Amino acid sequence: MRRVGDPHQRLHRIATGDQGGTTEGIFVAEWQGDVLFGRNEAVGGHYILAYAVDPAAADRTHARDPARIMLWHANYHPDGGQLFFPLDVAPFLVGHGSVLGYPEAIITRVNDHHGVVDRHASCRGQPPFEPRMMTALLLHGYASGLYSSRRIARACCERNDFVMIVALDPPDFRTISDFRKRHLKALGELFLQVLKLCETAGLVKLGHVALDGTKIKANASKHKAMSYERMKKREAELKAEVACMLAAAEAADVQEDEIFGKDKRGDEMPDWASDKAKRLAKIQEAMAALEADAKLAAEEERRIEAEKQQQRNAEGRKKPGKPAAPLPDEPDPKAQRNFTDPDSRIMKSKEGFVQAYNAQAAVDAEAQIIVAHELTQCGSDQGQLVPLVEAIETNLGRKPEQASADSGYCSEPNLEALVARGIDGYVAPGRAQHPTAANGKVGGPLTQLMRKKIDDGGFETPYRLRKQVVEPVFGQIKQARGFRQFLLRGVKKVRAEWAMICTTHNLLKLFTHAKAA
Repeated sequence: MRRVGDPHQRLHRIATGDQGGTTEGIFVAEWQGDVLFGRNEAVGGHYILAYAVDPAAADRTHARDPARIMLWHANYHPDGGQLFFPLDVAPFLVGHGSVLGYPEAIITRVNDHHGVVDRHASCRGQPPFEPRMMTALLLHGYASGLYSSRRIARACCERNDFVMIVALDPPDFRTISDFRKRHLKALGELFLQVLKLCETAGLVKLGHVALDGTKIKANASKHKAMSYERMKKREAELKAEVACMLAAAEAADVQEDEIFGKDKRGDEMPDWASDKAKRLAKIQEAMAALEADAKLAAEEERRIEAEKQQQRNAEGRKKPGKPAAPLPDEPDPKAQRNFTDPDSRIMKSKEGFVQAYNAQAAVDAEAQIIVAHELTQCGSDQGQLVPLVEAIETNLGRKPEQASADSGYCSEPNLEALVARGIDGYVAPGRAQHPTAANGKVGGPLTQLMRKKIDDGGFETPYRLRKQVVEPVFGQIKQARGFRQFLLRGVKKVRAEWAMICTTHNLLKLFTHAKAA
């Protein structure tokens, strides 16, 4: 698809004929309401190319989607007619007013493509596919529930909506996959620009924002994980096996030297020994990572405890209860690491324990627009409230008036953060049975106030909005569009992929709004 200038105006170099002669010039085509106009600057001719309704009822002032297109010719030419032929051998494609019929129409309205375009243009070799078209193709694929590069490539040959985007020039699945990998960071950054379009369209009010997280499976099996205890045992076993195999390989080399001579090849490590050595290296790498994580956690625990003790000394208080045992530098024997995607973690979900990431979203109540997103390796939601609120302020330059979240986000520091920012918070304090000061389940003063605030509000409390605001968004992503597992591996790549999913969600909300306008 070749597009120049305004997204609703297409400029093409065309050739016109006069008794077999040709002339080159610019052909301009644009929709004005129900009428598609054309102008041939090579000869100064003006044309009505098509109507969206009966010509007698045509209205040039609106920008509704045409339910049909009636081809038309309303131009007298003394030569008896003209043939318009684009020199770049690309089909004519004219957007209709401000209609957002495909994600590409929205992408052309996004101001900054430099993250994709500049890098894409720096490639050597054959001319690449238009980066705006490739971006639109990926987003339209995600909006249609197609995430695999092979499925998107197949749709470019089988589905009219995809055929229109690629203009009958479908890219190979490897091209789609490589484009996504190469520009993943820039594609993730489109979220903010699409969010600004939603705000401009009046879909973001920040009156009430609901926060929640969902576990999305990683591109890895939980059965490909191994505990630290099992790693230590397997490491010793593999070391013994590899030593035995290397000795056997050395003996085989001596025997082959006697048979074939020393000048003949025979010194390579056999496959059966090489596989064991690679497995041993992977296990040792995973053990080193777990040990490093345990050491950092122990150092952080000691730092926090030192700060608390310093505060107690300053206040003349003693630490209550028995002193806690110091956190060991060695990993917990049950600590696990996955060999397929080491950044993913085993997390508890409605489907049981899965190898996953924790995808976070803050959703505006006005039109279920995602105004902030995060992705973490931690299964708990408690540490994500402040980052989400800060992301909202960063993205939109202002904070929400109200914020709601389930009990997974409740803690005294989180409630203090909401109070400090002047946000009217509604965070469920949990369902502790018989909370009293004696059993330690009553929580801090802010937690107690929050429990009373929600209980006294009853059905009228804004907390009831949480479920109907944020949970349908995850339902639309997982059920309607079938995104239940990440395609990429590694927390950085997965974080960018989650940003693309959130961008696509907002695009569809913007599309629905434009259709209803």
